[in-house]
Amino acid sequence: MKRLINLSPTPATRLFIGLLPFVLLLLVYIVASDARLEANPNDKLLPAFSQMGDAIDRMALEPSKRTGEYLFWVDTASSLKRLAMGVAIAASIGLAVGLLTGALPLINASMSPLLTVVSLIPPLAILPVLFIVFGLGELSKVMLIALGITPFIARDLQRRTQEIPSEQLVKAQTLGANTSQIIVRVLLPQLMPKLIDAVRLSLGAGWLFLIAAEAIASTDGLGYRIFLVRRYMSMDVILPYVAWITLLAFLFDWLLATLSRRLFPWNVQGGH
Repeated sequence: MKRLINLSPTPATRLFIGLLPFVLLLLVYIVASDARLEANPNDKLLPAFSQMGDAIDRMALEPSKRTGEYLFWVDTASSLKRLAMGVAIAASIGLAVGLLTGALPLINASMSPLLTVVSLIPPLAILPVLFIVFGLGELSKVMLIALGITPFIARDLQRRTQEIPSEQLVKAQTLGANTSQIIVRVLLPQLMPKLIDAVRLSLGAGWLFLIAAEAIASTDGLGYRIFLVRRYMSMDVILPYVAWITLLAFLFDWLLATLSRRLFPWNVQGGH
């Protein structure tokens, strides 16, 4: 008799048991929604899928009477722009700091304590400081995302750099390579797929900081819209927006994983 720990599902079984929890949650929601709406047709807590469809149709396919804009797509574009800028800044700084502190002991000795302290500061706690320093415009939102995930990326890449076998560095020096050549030709190429992995892992936090910043000080964006309509308990808008954010996060993760596999097929962990 096989032990449970040794049982592995077939691909078909894996797909079935992977989809099963989603189907069950969907059925539970439908039953609960029907029950609440039958008791009170004006109930807003668990809207029917038809109500959510009407709300998104209104937000995405009908121009706003006040601005003439398609709010759903304007919110999406604004949020994606902020997220992309924040992640790009964080990835650039994180790569530079992680590579240098991991490769150069002198820089490691001077920068690692500071990096550790910065990584312990809750980014949302300094949000008022960012608003004071950078104002309530786009820059403060982008900086919150960048400051929030840069320490994670930097520390991860620092560790990855230190994991590279020292034999490679010795061989490069034997062949006459100087410090900058070792960093650029030996270390950097091996860190690029690790950078993509670190960005993938930090995207969840990036979305959190984005939505928090938009909820507090913004006039558009997915986070702004969710917190705006909550005043009216508009769950028919909130739930589709949350589902849309989840879908976007999944697509970004998939795109980064695919990019890593295409650019760095030699990296074993590129697809995970």
